[in-house]
Amino acid sequence: MPTITNIDDLKRLYRRRTPRMFYDYAESGSWTEQTFRENTSDFYKIRLRQRVAVDMAGRTTKTRMIGEEVAMPVALAPVGLTGMQCADGEIKAARAAEKFGVPFTLSTMSICSIEDVAEHTTKPFWFQVYTLKDDDFMQRLFDRAHAANCSAIVITVDLQVLGQRHKDIKNGLSAPPKLTVKSMADMMTKVGWGLGMLQTKRRFFGNIVGHAKGVSDPSSLSSWTAEAFDPSLDWDRIAQFRKMWGGKVILKGILDAEDAKMALKVGADAIIVSNHGGRQLDGALSAIRALPAIMDAVGDKIEVHLDSGIRSGQDVLKAMAMGAKGTYIGRAFVYGLGAMGEAGVTRALEVIHKELDISMALCGRRDVKTLDRDILLIPKGFEGDWQ
Repeated sequence: MPTITNIDDLKRLYRRRTPRMFYDYAESGSWTEQTFRENTSDFYKIRLRQRVAVDMAGRTTKTRMIGEEVAMPVALAPVGLTGMQCADGEIKAARAAEKFGVPFTLSTMSICSIEDVAEHTTKPFWFQVYTLKDDDFMQRLFDRAHAANCSAIVITVDLQVLGQRHKDIKNGLSAPPKLTVKSMADMMTKVGWGLGMLQTKRRFFGNIVGHAKGVSDPSSLSSWTAEAFDPSLDWDRIAQFRKMWGGKVILKGILDAEDAKMALKVGADAIIVSNHGGRQLDGALSAIRALPAIMDAVGDKIEVHLDSGIRSGQDVLKAMAMGAKGTYIGRAFVYGLGAMGEAGVTRALEVIHKELDISMALCGRRDVKTLDRDILLIPKGFEGDWQ
């Protein structure tokens, strides 16, 4: 077994062990991928202040996200098709998150269903929904999430229209994968992945097939998906979803201070500063650049989280020091899952936790809840000097 010391180690294994179309699905953005790249590169521009001769005994990374205790301020983000990265992937990732003590968020476009994940875990998890037109389907989704004891709903608000991701189109991305000469030649080299897929019954979108009207098999899914998303979404509709759910609501996909204010008005419990991992509006600001203006606008009135670009414990540290109360990892845990299954997700969490803990100590802090801008060196004009 190779020695894993950072997330990039997992990424290299993941690339070797997972079919190309699913690797590309995770490791890509829309259009030119500028925002996808800057989500990570902008973190590098922020430096840390080293402090010495500070008592570092008794450190803790424990805190709370939407009132729930977490071992560190990191949740697993909702990622569609996770069960195609590794057989039963959502179940494995949820188990790893539960054991580690961090939240897991299940995507509506998951391979394992809400019921599958609930059956294989013991603690509440979060469930992500899109803003779809079909009220009956949405209400049944919420009811299923309640029955599964989900403790929060994450509403994705930045996917009214799908951003174009060139690689997915060229690869013919689907679940299960279409059997072409190209895809079969690639999959034949991923023996471990293939054996896992042969041994599971979960190969379709478990929350959709058999639940949405007219979707009784995978062949009818594409036409449903094309019609399901609501391009007429507005804030009244988001407020309606909040009432339909009746529990804690996190809005994912906020990148502008004015939208953050609107999220506050509709009564969200938290917002996630996110650009969908650079997969929607290419040319938008990175999440970490967008964070300061949003913190200035609403940071003392609503819980602000950050997603998009987190690849290390130092990224978590920087986001928290800039005011976020929690962060999310998507690609980082997917790398681990594709590389080593449940153990790989655990390893990704261990790597990030260790980096966060040691970096926090070297900045002179013992408690993650005390992090602030005093530990950072932020370049002038970091948010951008725009006209």
